[in-house]
Amino acid sequence: MILSPDLRDVEKTTVSEAERRLARLLAAIPEQMAVAFHSVKLRSHAYKQMAEADFVVLWKGVVIVVEVKGGGVKKFDGSWYTVDRHGDAHRLSSSPMEQARTAMFALRDILREDGIGWFPTEAIVVTPDIDSPPSSTEWKSTHWLAKDSMTASALSAALDRVAEGSRPVPRGERVARADELRRRLFGEFSRMPVLDAQRGAVVDEQNRATEGQARVLAGLSRNPRIVVRGGAGTGKSLVLAESAKHEASAGRSVLITFRSPGLRHFFEPRVSERGIAVIAFDELSQERQYDVLLVDEAQDLMSSEAMDLLDRVLVGGTTGGRWRMFLDPNNQAHVHGRFDREIFDLVASEASEYDLSLNVRNTKAIVHMVQEYLGADVGDAGIVNGERIQWCWATDGGGVLEAIAIAKALTLEGVAPSNIWVIPVTADASTDRLQDGIRVLSPRSAKGLETEHVIVCDLPDEFDDHPMANFYVAVTRPRVALHVVATGEDKRRLQTLARRTR
Repeated sequence: MILSPDLRDVEKTTVSEAERRLARLLAAIPEQMAVAFHSVKLRSHAYKQMAEADFVVLWKGVVIVVEVKGGGVKKFDGSWYTVDRHGDAHRLSSSPMEQARTAMFALRDILREDGIGWFPTEAIVVTPDIDSPPSSTEWKSTHWLAKDSMTASALSAALDRVAEGSRPVPRGERVARADELRRRLFGEFSRMPVLDAQRGAVVDEQNRATEGQARVLAGLSRNPRIVVRGGAGTGKSLVLAESAKHEASAGRSVLITFRSPGLRHFFEPRVSERGIAVIAFDELSQERQYDVLLVDEAQDLMSSEAMDLLDRVLVGGTTGGRWRMFLDPNNQAHVHGRFDREIFDLVASEASEYDLSLNVRNTKAIVHMVQEYLGADVGDAGIVNGERIQWCWATDGGGVLEAIAIAKALTLEGVAPSNIWVIPVTADASTDRLQDGIRVLSPRSAKGLETEHVIVCDLPDEFDDHPMANFYVAVTRPRVALHVVATGEDKRRLQTLARRTR
């Protein structure tokens, strides 16, 4: 079963040992189409409050909401109590079953009001520390699980019994499609990692899975080969990292590879201690094969030579193996690597294709600028609000010194130097240095990465394929604010570029 977030994250974040135990059992169930979402907060339409479900399990077409209570559970004098390991009793506001049902009704209302249609729902209670569940006319005996269900096989059988007893479709109801239900659950409950939780609302708005991201996550178990296309800022790398966790949780050996070496620093902390190999393409060895291959910035590797190597490191090869390739359909391939259209068409013919269409990194102003000047599709500008683009008109030069001056002014306003990059568009590809405490790096070094504030300078004299690709990479790196240092000549060239791309 797929666990979201994966088992390691659940064990690290929950304080409940009972929830950890149940998570381990759910992850051990060999049912690849089932999904369990942990610690789900649900808005309650009836009272504008929050209900919470310890787990929401999609099991063979039935949505099962699970309330978990560790320690002892008893009813005394009309009230329900939990009993901790010290023997102390703690009164509950309602019965565990009522808590599960409240969350179930909230979830059902949320999804049905969103137009998904009717789907079967059930509410159950799991008390792993008591020998037998309390009996009551208020619930079916199958819906309260105790110690005897605390093995993977017994839990799987118990979920089967719950699903088999779900009520039939009411007459006249439109039934939710299974794939739509799965996708909407991923969209509602998947929370993509926040890169810097200490920053303001601009970054905080970027932590919920978009519809496109949810579609990819929902399709992972059903499709052995997937191509995911999305412009800069649509969250490809974040989805790739979550995909790698899902694959590793299923017991498969996983390789993440990419052309840009800097991406190692992005992926390694996100998939650490899971046995996932994170190796730059130029460092790949043919001595080992992996069950699953995930390629980021795959447009850089669309050549026969690159595909030959990937074919050799993947069990079953690229034709019969299990892989996920994430790529930008715009012009980043001119920055680093090669893009052969025939190779891409051949690769894509073996895969299911998904598109990420919502920009979750760049502000609306940046998205509109990229679309105007470059004609590039970086997703809809519908999620991130932030500062307008700051055009800094230089009388001459328009280079690094002017950009560093802007960076220093930002630090005086409280921005940490580590959150500022200066990207000269025409810099040598290997450029990556500190200058007066500010990181100065080339578009190639910045490719695939992001930071809060970016100052773009040294614009090209001509916007042919390579300089345009560098400019595209540079202006799509910031999450909060973009400054562009330009001369009058640069302004005229950009105006010509905008007319050319319309």
